[in-house]
Amino acid sequence: MKKVYLSDSGPKVSEAIYSFYRWDGDKSANSLELEKIVNLCLELGINTFDHADYYGNYSCEELFGELIKARRVKREDLVLFTKCGLRVPHPSQPDIRTFHIDTSAARIHKSIDESLRKLNTDYIDIFLLDHLDAISNIEETALALEQSLKAGKIRAIGVANFSAFQHQLLSAQLRSTIVTHHLELNLLNTTALDNGQMDYIKQKYMRPLASAPVAAGRIAAGNDPAAIRLREKLKTYATQYGKDLESIAVAWLIKLGALPLIGTKEEQRIKNIVQAFDIDLDHQDWYDIYQATK
Repeated sequence: MKKVYLSDSGPKVSEAIYSFYRWDGDKSANSLELEKIVNLCLELGINTFDHADYYGNYSCEELFGELIKARRVKREDLVLFTKCGLRVPHPSQPDIRTFHIDTSAARIHKSIDESLRKLNTDYIDIFLLDHLDAISNIEETALALEQSLKAGKIRAIGVANFSAFQHQLLSAQLRSTIVTHHLELNLLNTTALDNGQMDYIKQKYMRPLASAPVAAGRIAAGNDPAAIRLREKLKTYATQYGKDLESIAVAWLIKLGALPLIGTKEEQRIKNIVQAFDIDLDHQDWYDIYQATK
């Protein structure tokens, strides 16, 4: 798998990125699977991994860090994302009383230090704000990010689930460049094509990271009318291109310049997403599939 630049100012990453955002369950259960998934990804050429403090019920950063500490993976071979913003209640976090967003300067500094410790690393390649806190001081938020860059704790800044206006707002406060935007984008959720998010991302010469690229399995197995209608169209092109229908769905995203953010634990579905990079959808085929979503 090729390595590509996230943006004019961003680092190189693998074309597909594995994220632990759909992981749940307890720490011991996740421990049995995490190393297996990481090794599979590395075999397929995926060297970029996406974290947040709460993924896997607050366990995935620490489990991944154990792989690094035990030298079962080499830190220098990896590109690591993590993020802060969403505060999710959990028994292990008694101070979080309700689901909320916190991108205050204090939270950013604490989150970065906690992630560095859990991941057993000296730096985070890309640190993202996940949603924007409506009541934190945006100037202090931007300053905290700049200070963390200067200290070498993070090497680039990204955002996740920002509106185009929020993206503009933060960019205006930063001297550094935002290098990526994670957003939900798939054939059953094309909102980002209509609300200005994708247009602004292109204006900034960035590659969007598309979370839920196969709509959490809904494209392949959903029973709602939209999923059924789309699946019939994708089956036609799966036959034409000699690939799985999920591969066709991801190839549609790749044609937009998006990088798929893989969340499934299923080995074959991970491989289906990787195989999408072998497909170059015809221009009219792309629009024919797109029309099936309407």
